[in-house]
Amino acid sequence: MVDMNTPIHKGLAGVIADETTISKVNPETNSLLYRGYPVQDLARSTPFEAVAWLLWHGELPTTEELAGFVERERALRDIPDALERILSELPPSAHPMDVLRTAVSALGASDPDVEDSSPEGLLRKAEALFAIVPSIVARTQRALQGHPPVAPRADLDYCENFLWMSFGEEPDPLMVDAFRVSMVLYAEHSFNASTFTARVITSTLSDFYSAITGAIGALKGPLHGGANEAVMDTFQEIGLGEGSGQRATQWLDKALVSGTKIMGFGHRVYKNGDSRVPTMREALVKVVEHSKRPDIIELYDVLEASMREKKNIMPNLDFPSGPCYHLMGFKTGVFTPLFVAARVTGWSAHIMEQRANNSLIRPLSLYTGPPQRAL
Repeated sequence: MVDMNTPIHKGLAGVIADETTISKVNPETNSLLYRGYPVQDLARSTPFEAVAWLLWHGELPTTEELAGFVERERALRDIPDALERILSELPPSAHPMDVLRTAVSALGASDPDVEDSSPEGLLRKAEALFAIVPSIVARTQRALQGHPPVAPRADLDYCENFLWMSFGEEPDPLMVDAFRVSMVLYAEHSFNASTFTARVITSTLSDFYSAITGAIGALKGPLHGGANEAVMDTFQEIGLGEGSGQRATQWLDKALVSGTKIMGFGHRVYKNGDSRVPTMREALVKVVEHSKRPDIIELYDVLEASMREKKNIMPNLDFPSGPCYHLMGFKTGVFTPLFVAARVTGWSAHIMEQRANNSLIRPLSLYTGPPQRAL
């Protein structure tokens, strides 16, 4: 029985649910750490494949280990014919996150080893999903543009191939690096809503694909992963092009008066600003200069400065990543699936960790309904 005086932590805010060795925000440096490494350091030059290995294994790979993983990953990129048939039957109006959620569920239904949750079985599934999710997301990007899918290329690394499949042309190295930075920064973030969803599902001893499918559902929400789409919707609503900064000021003043939530700002964990933002903003600036779109960064800077001045709220990672993906050519509906492609690495690491030392996650609730009464 729960005491009526027991404090309630709405949204589990401040509640420590378990231990993890995967990531944390270091309060002394305000840095997000992956297995102890500051994410901004990893984002500087580390291949995304090596970051995935780090999250799964606890250490950065040796040259030989990375080469072996890269070889396996490149062999797992093709969408199976059975999954292609399923995807082709989905209506064009389906949200890209619904397409991706359906695809992962279908992959689980067709995996003969779906119930193999041994460490080796989970790692095999993690590597396979890491490889194929970009193909699914790129296929969706192409469909939104009315173009047929582009087959993956085994001679390209993860990020190069992702952009190749999405746009059907050799990607510019600057765009490839900006995309790599975004993947590294989005890869993991402790017990966020989608990761916790994956761990809850795993704690019931359900399978890997069910946990990932549930995590995708959680990430779709605009208060979580869908925020990067909402940021771009805000930019479009304000209006891009010349004079974007002035329009941004006028738009924000009206939004704050009406109580509109400004997407891409604030974070449950960071109190002194999201440590990932400066790194992603640097990448955005390079893409803006390359694309000759100063209106984007003008709008960005005005909103950031005004929110800091008027509300003392700073941007989170979704704020620079949204316009960066836009300038790369991605449709807004694909932004959150891009987040999935990155975060599936962190989700997989947490599924492995939960399985290795499992306890069913089952919190209590405080009942405030009618007392017992006669029928």
